[in-house]
Amino acid sequence: MAAGSPDLVDCVRLSTDLTELDREYELGDLPRLKDVLASPRGTLSANFAFAILPSGRPGAEVSIEATPELVCQRCMQGWGLAVTSGSEVEFATSDEADGADSDRELYRMNNGQVSLRDLAEEELLLALPQVFMCDTPDTCGRAPSYAIGDEMPGETGDMRRPFSALQDLLKKT
Repeated sequence: MAAGSPDLVDCVRLSTDLTELDREYELGDLPRLKDVLASPRGTLSANFAFAILPSGRPGAEVSIEATPELVCQRCMQGWGLAVTSGSEVEFATSDEADGADSDRELYRMNNGQVSLRDLAEEELLLALPQVFMCDTPDTCGRAPSYAIGDEMPGETGDMRRPFSALQDLLKKT
């Protein structure tokens, strides 16, 4: 985020002024994203275009771009997923109607303000797949195959038998 750029903004004023804002956030600084990241490196670029909507409420078109490094749920390795997403949100106070009449996502304001970082993080989380799987399905999650008798990497030729001591005990009884 640019130095001096506020995170909490007045939605009504920005919508009335038809303001457009650009922000960048470090992925590692987004609290709800931390648990799914393989690495905190990278940035989330967000654009917010505010306007008064036909419903009379303030709203914004939110666009994001990021390439978070996620943990693949098959191979447990990190991989980058390029994400580009956008949606229109309509801002409402908690005492307003639930927005059932709106075609847009309803986003609650707190005293007429919203956190741009939280809004961008929410958009990114909604754009991510439910299950993270890397883009190499042919090799993902598969251990290399070996034929019987092949020497495995790291072996010296002697076959390791973890239950050989147990076999000796059974012979004694």
